[in-house]
Amino acid sequence: MSDASREPTAHPRRRHVVGSDEPTPKEREYLEVIYYLAARQEPVIAARLARWMGVQPPTVTHVLHQLEEKKGLIARDARGEISLTERGFELAEAMVRRHRILERFLVDVMGMPWNLIHEEAVRLEHALSPTMEEYIEAKVSASTTCPHGNPIPGKAQGYEGSIRLDQAASGTSFTIRRIVEEAEEDTDLIRYLQSNGLVPGATFMISDASPAYGVTLQHEQTSITVSPEIATLLWGE
Repeated sequence: MSDASREPTAHPRRRHVVGSDEPTPKEREYLEVIYYLAARQEPVIAARLARWMGVQPPTVTHVLHQLEEKKGLIARDARGEISLTERGFELAEAMVRRHRILERFLVDVMGMPWNLIHEEAVRLEHALSPTMEEYIEAKVSASTTCPHGNPIPGKAQGYEGSIRLDQAASGTSFTIRRIVEEAEEDTDLIRYLQSNGLVPGATFMISDASPAYGVTLQHEQTSITVSPEIATLLWGE
């Protein structure tokens, strides 16, 4: 047999091909969103996932079918509420932990602007080896939350901030503790929040609040009015 007719030998360092029982990148996104909603004790239903993901209900139905029937990562009850199976929870929690540690590393160590870190962490998290994850985590080991204030699994007990800004009373002090996860995907919004100091740890006086026009925050001689939509994304105390 000539050399040209031989089957090529697999390179010993060729990337491992993910098996069919492993979630795709898109399915991993759904698992993370389900994890976020469940951790916040919010109902996890298909319609909520469709709004978050910005897709039509049939798309969600297809992905949920794959996750439930083909891969056993979620379960649905008679009312259609979705929960993670034990394996699904372990996988989702590991992804969320990796993502938030990467975001912390990108800000604290690399000095990257907030509005860039979410997408960069998404790109990096799928290629991060356990060894590299350990080294990166060691650089931010004292942190309990991501830069947006959301808890790193295994390092924080739960979400800080029990009051949503749009529900806070006028004339009171308000300290931002976290920005909800869905806001992280809007780079323009995150840039706006950071440039106006609307970040975890910042304290303001609420000088005016209106369900129709938003919330006016005062800090020293500076004031800013945030829209009702943005006010729903900021939690604090």
